[in-house]
Amino acid sequence: MSGSHLGALVEGSLERRGDAATLVCEGRRLTGTERLDTVRRLTGGLVALGLRPGDRVMVCLANGPEVEAMYAAVWRAGAVVTPVVFLLSEAELRHVLVDSGAVMAVTSPELLPRVAAAAGVDTVRQIVVAGPVAGQTEAAGRVVPYGDLLAAEPHPLVPRDERDLATLMYTGGTTGRAKGVMLSHANLWFCGHAAYERSRDSLERASTLVSLPLSHAYGLIVTIVGAFLEDAGTAVLMRWFEPGAWLRLAVEHRVTNSPLVPSMIALLLQQPLEEYDLSALRHVTTGAAPLPAAMRAEWERRLPDAQLLEGYGCTESAAVISSSVPGESRPGAVGKPLPGYEVRVVDDLDQPVPPAVDGEVVVRSPGVMLGYWNDPVATAATLRNGWLHTGDIGHLDADGFLVLVDRKKDLIIRSGMNVFPRDVEEVLLTHPDVGGAAVVGRPDPVRGEEIVAFVAPRHGAVLDPDEVVDFARGRLSGIHRPHEVRVVDAIPLTSVGKTDRKALRTRLVPG
Repeated sequence: MSGSHLGALVEGSLERRGDAATLVCEGRRLTGTERLDTVRRLTGGLVALGLRPGDRVMVCLANGPEVEAMYAAVWRAGAVVTPVVFLLSEAELRHVLVDSGAVMAVTSPELLPRVAAAAGVDTVRQIVVAGPVAGQTEAAGRVVPYGDLLAAEPHPLVPRDERDLATLMYTGGTTGRAKGVMLSHANLWFCGHAAYERSRDSLERASTLVSLPLSHAYGLIVTIVGAFLEDAGTAVLMRWFEPGAWLRLAVEHRVTNSPLVPSMIALLLQQPLEEYDLSALRHVTTGAAPLPAAMRAEWERRLPDAQLLEGYGCTESAAVISSSVPGESRPGAVGKPLPGYEVRVVDDLDQPVPPAVDGEVVVRSPGVMLGYWNDPVATAATLRNGWLHTGDIGHLDADGFLVLVDRKKDLIIRSGMNVFPRDVEEVLLTHPDVGGAAVVGRPDPVRGEEIVAFVAPRHGAVLDPDEVVDFARGRLSGIHRPHEVRVVDAIPLTSVGKTDRKALRTRLVPG
């Protein structure tokens, strides 16, 4: 797999596009030539700041041309992109910065105070800010305007081996439990190329509307897939998803494709879709969370010509494992494994089970991660005998389609983002009056799941649920914050002393 340098991949893609308009964002139309010049100059600016091969760069930005350009420039400089969702709290950002050892952060003016506070005094050398900075901040001496990097001379590609780290992406995104997934140039190149090979007929010469956060594995791989296209058409990029804006852009640009997550689809279904001319829309890919059957049925009834294509993957697989293609989209299934992705379903002894029998989904592929950053124990537990153990339960049907019937036992997927209960619980347990905490997910028609926290007071203390919600608001991002807090006398435990989440879930069922 020689030549799988992501910086070279993006550079070659932009060179092919030349003077054609390839990216539209908030009215700006950028050509391939303009974007390539930006990437080369950014590389020069990063190198001039002292960025070295292997250094980690945290990128905390809402979607925009600056995100794609910075990713490509960091790769061209031989360094490692560490993307984070801009909704993360100061504590969550600090964990990523400290754990990754990032030497640089990239952010926007409105996020600078939070990023600067998370960076502390010595954690990072520079904070690149994409936009004007008003007033003084505690990190004023380390702030570098994005425009200064653009003023640098273009810098050539820094060679890297395909096994070198390209992206360090944190799962869960909260406190000390978030783990850094190590993805090499080869991992991401292979997954992107496999997804391209599976879907090229529906992607070439397309008009694609992208509202996924580029800091998410799903959004990241969408951009890499686009770099393989011979004629990518136009990509319309939204800063963040908003259903009304998505519909207006889909009409204006005659959008033919769009990657979404189920919570976005749910919000679109609340809109008067019939009032918009979506006749150009042919395919909507969906992943990151299960798609409810009722939601799919309503979409197909109201937009019968816009086919829903379900897929499946995880950060550890470089985002994708299986996908559906036009003409082979089967309700209840998440498609067939990508080329080069071998999928098995195994029992508790890691032995393969027959078709239609449920078990754990395991994967083997050059796209599977190198491991978890500085966590050999978790790596060994997840990468066993050459297979990635996803922890997800499902089966392969007789035709080779993958069907998921459950997810990791305790994982909550809210708006397509992973939330690990223990991360939330550990924050709640820092409340001076909370003696016990347990978090479970409750099905939600819009977000997929909502977070419900059960808390038990310390002896002699009295807890107010609303006050606990306010406490969490200051310490957790919107993605990870409990939607509801219930006070109980004690957290139920199993016979071996573990939190009995099953018992808690039964309390969420009416009656």
